[in-house]
Amino acid sequence: MYRKLLIAIDPEDDGEGKRALEAAMDLLAEDGELHLASVYSPGGAGFFPHVTEESPEQKEAEVREVLDLLVRKYLPLNRNASLHVVAGNTGEKLVGLAGQLCADLLLLISRGSSGHWPLRRATVEYVSVNAPCSVLVLPSLEKAEPEAREEHSD
Repeated sequence: MYRKLLIAIDPEDDGEGKRALEAAMDLLAEDGELHLASVYSPGGAGFFPHVTEESPEQKEAEVREVLDLLVRKYLPLNRNASLHVVAGNTGEKLVGLAGQLCADLLLLISRGSSGHWPLRRATVEYVSVNAPCSVLVLPSLEKAEPEAREEHSD
């Protein structure tokens, strides 16, 4: 059992958040601390010029609201979680936060190279190599589902 568990959450994937919280409940000590973190890019629209720019404060508030909703939907009532929303490079911020919190375990869900965010694989690799604690990478459900369908279609 882990005493301090940090979960990296993609605020745009409710299923990923639910899965990560379920896994965390199996791994966290009864009196352990649970921390949910999401990292967003503070820059402008970047490669998506049709997307309007939001202020960093507005983006942070939106991400924090999504994390709060995930906690209320999927975390058992007898558990609490601290929410961390930070701007910057995802891998660097997660590694830094794990060190700052003295986390025992950092939990990630990998989409490999097939996710909406092409840097996801690089982020998982960076965190796995540089984290100051153990890292558990759960495979994506999206990746597992098509294989299961292929097996049943025979």
